[in-house]
Amino acid sequence: MSPVQLVQQLNQVASPLSAQQIAQLQQLLGQLNPIQQAWVSGYLAASANAAMPGTELAGTGVAPQAGEAAALTILYGSQTGNAKGVASQLKEQAESRGLAVKLVNMSDYKPNQLKKEKFIAVAVSTYGEGEPPEDAENLHEFLASKKAPKLDGVKVAVIGLGDSSYEFFCQTAIDFEERFKALGAETVVARAELDVDYEEQATAWIGGALDAFEPDLKASSQGTAQVIPMAGFGAPVAQASQYTKQNPYAAELSVVQKITGRDSTKNVQHVEISLEESGITYQPGDALGVYFLNDETAVDALLKSVELSGDEEVKLGEETLTVKQALVEKLELTQSYPGFVEKYAQATNNAELLKLADDKAAMREYIEARQIFDVVAQNPAKLDAQTLVECARKLQARLYSIASSQAEVEEEVHLTVGLVEFEAFNSEHLGGCSGYLAKRAEEGSSIKVFVEHNDNFRLPSDDNTPVIMVGPGTGIAPFRAFLQERDARGAEGENWLFFGNPHFTQDFLYQVEIQAYVKSGLLNKIDLAFSRDQAEKIYVQDRIRENGEELFAWLEKGAHFYICGDANRMAKDVHQALIDVVKQYGSKNDEEAEQYLKELRNNHRYQKDVY
Repeated sequence: MSPVQLVQQLNQVASPLSAQQIAQLQQLLGQLNPIQQAWVSGYLAASANAAMPGTELAGTGVAPQAGEAAALTILYGSQTGNAKGVASQLKEQAESRGLAVKLVNMSDYKPNQLKKEKFIAVAVSTYGEGEPPEDAENLHEFLASKKAPKLDGVKVAVIGLGDSSYEFFCQTAIDFEERFKALGAETVVARAELDVDYEEQATAWIGGALDAFEPDLKASSQGTAQVIPMAGFGAPVAQASQYTKQNPYAAELSVVQKITGRDSTKNVQHVEISLEESGITYQPGDALGVYFLNDETAVDALLKSVELSGDEEVKLGEETLTVKQALVEKLELTQSYPGFVEKYAQATNNAELLKLADDKAAMREYIEARQIFDVVAQNPAKLDAQTLVECARKLQARLYSIASSQAEVEEEVHLTVGLVEFEAFNSEHLGGCSGYLAKRAEEGSSIKVFVEHNDNFRLPSDDNTPVIMVGPGTGIAPFRAFLQERDARGAEGENWLFFGNPHFTQDFLYQVEIQAYVKSGLLNKIDLAFSRDQAEKIYVQDRIRENGEELFAWLEKGAHFYICGDANRMAKDVHQALIDVVKQYGSKNDEEAEQYLKELRNNHRYQKDVY
């Protein structure tokens, strides 16, 4: 019931309000927009609920009362936001059924709470070599430790998100379910292991999971007071943009400018995109999702390999379009994954490809060397247009760390994009999105984008806190945003940047800007590692060790430590360098040094944005 309807009803029944109070309330509500009216409605509901014994105001931190209904606790661990989105969808669907629910980021969850749980749903992604996302690391480790409690009688459901082009597909979800079961928990629904094109399957799994949880949850809530969720009361909630992964904004590509030298071995582009009139907002640390168009020339060659003209009509979901349009705009053709090879093998009855489906190691080796364009080119066969598109999965937006602060650039967003390019099978190959931005897209063209918020990679709220930023290569991107933001805020906290790349003269990204920050005093300390400018290769982790004593002193006085860039090597090497520094200058052994960094992580003082 809206506030306006509430007042109308008060007019029709015996009201505790005087005629003057009702008139004043009607006057106030007439001045409010629908969003403000919804807030008032929630406020009134929460205020009334506060007077009832045994109830809790959501967002106020009041402890649950004895006898309160058992809730479904939804724990999520998310690297790019997808698992968080699925967890939020699960929460909304549960609440629509009248179920009590708690949604918690794993990084904020106290593991000793597990022994109090009865119903748990886990939504978690996997990245790298089967590793948990940053915010899931502690809980993942705790469940495998001797400290983990027995969970007999606990009911659990697990949904995993991953990318089947990687070897350890959905490994973290598998780990969580196995560890819960080993502790005595009972699974109520089959674990979901979902690929990048996960939306429909996630919705179906959510329905099945709630069907399984609902009877026990409702039975446990009989005779208990109902908790009324209070949106807009208590902690402020950021207003979500109307533009999302499913509904991106058609922005204008303003600038694409190469920022590496002519003789550099790398091609890095500075990209500026206009968000004018979109109302889109972002914070330093967020990422931008970018949809791209596949190379038309390569698509034409693919169509020729399967003996199609490109004009044949196909259906993708509810949409009807030509097969060429589908291949250019809608389907993944650069990043290979086993599912395509298996479906294409079956559709073409290709014996060699069919063998790969039974040999995971051989399949992994095969797709690692090839884009989907190559798979088709090397295995041509006449194919029906609809069958072809059903072999492929939907094109996924690529996520780039945002390289700007809106305090500096206002209705723009900047990216630092490294072009993926390599020679294979006697032809040049380009990455899907990086190739589009660096080679094919023209300034002024329309490009579909959305913001992916990352609350696990944030500047400290206290502007007096020192920060240490490690961002070699394109990992500099979010730290350009951090520096712009701290400059705009007039933050007093010290700033220390570690940056590395092959050559000073060719690869010092944003050199002029960084030197200006040094000159102005915003950037208090900078350490550079240009690996190929001397006989011995020097990397950022070497500079960290060289400056170990001072770096440890910064940590001891409360500095936040950030890493952005390559997950497989750089981030691990930097972590090991940190361990060495803490051991040497903190007089700790290996285990104590790891615990020191774990505590930094738990306090959100050690954050990573790695890929």
